[in-house]
Amino acid sequence: MIIDTTEVQDINYFSGLESFKEVYGILWILVPILILVLGITISVLAIVWLEREISAGIQQRIGPEYAGPFGILQALADGTKLLFKENLIPSRGDIRLFSIGPSISVISILISYSVIPFGYNFVLSDFNIGVFLWIAISSIAPIGLLMSGYGSNNKYSFLGGLRAAAQSISYEIPLTLCVLSISLCYHRLGLSNSLSTVDIVDAQSKYGFWGWNLWRQPIGFIVFLISSLAECERLPFDLPEAEEELVAGYQTEYSGIRFGLFYVASYLNLLISSLFVTVLYLGGSNISIPYIFVSEFFEINKTYGVFGTTIDLFITLAKTYFFLFVSIITRWSLPRLRMDQLLNLGWKFLLPISLGNLLLTTSSQLFSL
Repeated sequence: MIIDTTEVQDINYFSGLESFKEVYGILWILVPILILVLGITISVLAIVWLEREISAGIQQRIGPEYAGPFGILQALADGTKLLFKENLIPSRGDIRLFSIGPSISVISILISYSVIPFGYNFVLSDFNIGVFLWIAISSIAPIGLLMSGYGSNNKYSFLGGLRAAAQSISYEIPLTLCVLSISLCYHRLGLSNSLSTVDIVDAQSKYGFWGWNLWRQPIGFIVFLISSLAECERLPFDLPEAEEELVAGYQTEYSGIRFGLFYVASYLNLLISSLFVTVLYLGGSNISIPYIFVSEFFEINKTYGVFGTTIDLFITLAKTYFFLFVSIITRWSLPRLRMDQLLNLGWKFLLPISLGNLLLTTSSQLFSL
């Protein structure tokens, strides 16, 4: 059987074209992920700079000012320094646990960003259980801290890891109950089969400013805000790494880039918590101004294209950075709690309040039938 050379060339051409399409499809999947990671990285650098500037203003001192204009490159300089510093490993520690712990903390938080709607149809993954996916994935981060403390073969580090696990368990339960109360609110609105973050934002946008879940769930909003601060281990809830008690806790034996990963994870967690406060209680990317004050210009979130997406992204980040500002002010204003006070606040105060809020929401749903 004789095969024509032209046919062979055509076959090779089409096979090469199919291979090109496969590579293009893979790249098209990776591009949104890379853009999201790049945006998150820039946001973390901005938060670090903001915290240093705000804390300097509160303490009446000069903040970063030499690395770049207004010191905006100081966080990048610190990250570069940590990248090139020597990584020390405890001689008697568990090397595998010691090395994997920081990575688990960072990766578990990064995955949570995939369900955040930054704008209209501007979300990486729209799951029906997007909120509960965040809660489930964020529960993995304390495991990384516990592994780090145990792998360090240091009693202070191990105590810090245990504190992190105890604190996370204490405050995840009230936080989850607040999310459950929101799901019950949407049962009456016909969204009982979905806890998608996109659906929650769309449901709030139907009624403008007064459609925010902040007005439907004011008690849940306060409990969620406090619980999210405790989840981020921010002052006054930074007991897992209390310097005067545990010599920096689970971070004691870490140096170089591994220490930097813990540092990045704390700010990633703070950013994702502020984003979820915005999505769950403040209408997400919707401008949500009362309709009597809305001109034709502010109907941008109904438009499509790059301009509308940019406006949606700006609105989401503006609300998010407001809560970041509140978190930073709280850190530099309030004293640290004791461990017993922290656990009492979670188990004896926030848990009964969140349960009562859930019961109140359930009762209102039953009476409205």
